[in-house]
Amino acid sequence: MFSLLADLTLICHVAFTAFVVLTVPLIFIGKFLGWHWIRLKWLRIAHLLAIGVVVVQSWLGIVCPLTTLEMFFRKQAGDATYEGSFIEHWLHQLLFWQGPPWVFIALYTMFALLIISTWFLVPPLIKNKPIKNKPIEEGLSGK
Repeated sequence: MFSLLADLTLICHVAFTAFVVLTVPLIFIGKFLGWHWIRLKWLRIAHLLAIGVVVVQSWLGIVCPLTTLEMFFRKQAGDATYEGSFIEHWLHQLLFWQGPPWVFIALYTMFALLIISTWFLVPPLIKNKPIKNKPIEEGLSGK
């Protein structure tokens, strides 16, 4: 049971990380492709808050609670655990690269500044305007 809880926590962590990282290119791609949803204010606020949490944790030297929770579940299950932050661990696993904590703090901070810049380069909608479509009757009549 604890292994399953650890895996579910890891999945949530990966989803959170993917949301923070992948939303940035989607915002810029969406600007050029005319995607309305990338300008939704609630999405952009959630995105900004998500990276804000990461940056504040890194500046305060707090290991992500999702990492802590996953390691707790893995330890309870008798599984192997890792030390450090989620990103440090997986960067090491994927890239065989490790850095001192200040490197990750700088990277998180720069990424947060990139996310803040999206608010100016691709501003969110002030009000969620409805997408203008032809009425169904017009489309059916061929007008």
